[in-house]
Amino acid sequence: MNALKPILSKPWLWSWLAALATFIVTILFTGGASTFGLSQATLTFAAFSVLVGLGQMLVITLGPGNVDLSVPATITLSGTLALKFMDTQDALILPGLAIAIGIGLCIGLANYGLIKLLRIPPIIATLSMSFLVQSLAIWSNRGLRIKPPETLAAFTTGTTFGIPNIAVVGLIVSVVIWWLLDRSIYGRWISAIGQKLAAARMAGIPVDGTRCVTYVLCAVLAAFCGYLLASFSGGAALNMGAEYLLMSIAVVVIGGSAVAGGNSNVPGIWGASLFMFLVVSMLNTYGFGAGIRLILTGLIIIAVIVAASRPAAAR
Repeated sequence: MNALKPILSKPWLWSWLAALATFIVTILFTGGASTFGLSQATLTFAAFSVLVGLGQMLVITLGPGNVDLSVPATITLSGTLALKFMDTQDALILPGLAIAIGIGLCIGLANYGLIKLLRIPPIIATLSMSFLVQSLAIWSNRGLRIKPPETLAAFTTGTTFGIPNIAVVGLIVSVVIWWLLDRSIYGRWISAIGQKLAAARMAGIPVDGTRCVTYVLCAVLAAFCGYLLASFSGGAALNMGAEYLLMSIAVVVIGGSAVAGGNSNVPGIWGASLFMFLVVSMLNTYGFGAGIRLILTGLIIIAVIVAASRPAAAR
């Protein structure tokens, strides 16, 4: 039993076990007929949640009060403008990606500008920015649904050695973020800021610059997700980012990252994203609607927060 303690103490383990249990229950209910299809769909849609979850995780790691509520609007605007610019032309795929990333960069800088220069709390600043960005998306979309370039659509809906390409992209991004957090000085800086802001300033850490970079990274990852999601879906829609507001926060909490900041968990983001999609699939299989799904998601988040706070209280 002592040998299992190091494994059981890993905060990401529980989200993976929950995902596995949900997968097994769903497969048993369908008699195993949908195993391959469910696996492919789970990896694909979980990867989108991973991309936005990683960015939100970085922001939440900065400490209490830090959260980016502009993620859904960033997804919508980047997907809309990138597809309009590419105009179904394969030759403009990379410039379209640059457009999406540039949009994320601008939104991230604007978010932190409101937080720092106007001293607005992050939750209010990013919510205000969300309204502005969504308005721009509505103005630029004008009810049109422009198709993505054929090559890009084929890539986002295709597979490599049986693994969805979107999942491969999500894994690569996850490895990069893991390296930043565990192997770079930036990772040590945001952890220190999240644990104690005043102490981080006294230690000489560039707090403002680090926080700015973090909000920019979150927005860029959301914009990248919007670029891929619009291409995967066959076009940008004004509501395509809506579900990722709750999702981006839920996967961080369920994945084992510290809600109070100072500690992040990349593997947990994957486990939680897989679990969240599988819960939706299981509820759909049993005939439950979106309302039940949202209630269950809220209950799961509350349960995780309560469970995570008990050890701290005990100490």
